[in-house]
Amino acid sequence: MQLLHGTVQHYAWGTTDAIPDLLGVPADGRPFAEYWLGAHPLSPSELGGVSLDAVVHEHPEVIGQPSRNGFGDQLPYLMKVLSARHALSLQVHPSRDQAQEGFARENEAGLALDAPERTYRDNWPKPELLIALEEFHTLSGFRDPRRTAALFDGLGVAEELASVIGPLTERKGPAALAEVFLDVLSLDGERAKLSELVCAAAMRHKDDDGELGGFARTVLELDEVFPTDPGILAALLMNRVVLQPGEAVFVPAGHMHAHLRGTGIEVMANSDNVIRGGLTPKHVDVSELIKVVDFSSGDPEVTRPERIADGVDRYPTPCPEFDVWRVSASGDAVVSLPGAGSARILLVTAGSAELTAGGESLHLSRGESAFLAAADLTVTLSGDALGFVAASGLR
Repeated sequence: MQLLHGTVQHYAWGTTDAIPDLLGVPADGRPFAEYWLGAHPLSPSELGGVSLDAVVHEHPEVIGQPSRNGFGDQLPYLMKVLSARHALSLQVHPSRDQAQEGFARENEAGLALDAPERTYRDNWPKPELLIALEEFHTLSGFRDPRRTAALFDGLGVAEELASVIGPLTERKGPAALAEVFLDVLSLDGERAKLSELVCAAAMRHKDDDGELGGFARTVLELDEVFPTDPGILAALLMNRVVLQPGEAVFVPAGHMHAHLRGTGIEVMANSDNVIRGGLTPKHVDVSELIKVVDFSSGDPEVTRPERIADGVDRYPTPCPEFDVWRVSASGDAVVSLPGAGSARILLVTAGSAELTAGGESLHLSRGESAFLAAADLTVTLSGDALGFVAASGLR
């Protein structure tokens, strides 16, 4: 049981204040997009003056035997604080089989791991759970194609876009969305100006109520960051989801998504595999998108925590790489931390907490984190605090 120090990622889309405020450090004008807690080799956290990936390499027993049996001698998950000022790129993550095949294929082709055209940085999948700390806006999965066609019609641009969005009503199922999505990514010449037409129409409906008004405001929000980008039309095929604090969205393999704005806790498999699908100047591998994206449509699912014990709420996910809980204590309450038998990471997001294990204690203030080795079986939390715990799903 030790204090864990994470690392900050200054990506351009990050906010300047939310993560500094959580960590209790001065904002310096730079974007603080992510705060990583884990052993990812690109930016490992620090434990007792040593990088966490080095600790895991030297002492793999800290992970726990069930996790080692399933995933080898590495921490299988990564916890982050993510704070977005504006939209991230449209993106999707591969399954384990797809990641292993793609990583091997690009290695065989001799692509450097940092090559711009590289798609697979490792051979791991990257399922994710995003938990809102404040109102959080995201795009998640594909809207029913007929509803999307009706929204374009509501903007008054259906006739002008007929050559592009026609399949939304002329074809059925995932094939309709796949055809339109891939078509808009290749718009060029005069057809590339269709996004400008949609933006102009959106201005006329930005104050409308209901779904049409939200659709128009999404257009303008994206155009402000990615002016006239054809990827805006791809994004408009997707569901917009607004999470309230404590609510979450799970992102499985093949699920197209793009976070828009807000701050939250993100827990994922320990991977850097991102296949981009628009709203980015970076490499877009259309042929790989076709293989990986699930073009099924449907209403988005919001995940809410389930109370499993006093002060402990679990976020259900189907993936074995991680489990996530919200923990809280107040007054004289003593809460037993979940996830015993695995290496755990606890981040305190409000108040202050006292951790106790084996006669030892560790004080955590807001923004501070602890790493608990698999051998730290019985750990209790007290104080007046709210926090989040991640552990391997195999224990």
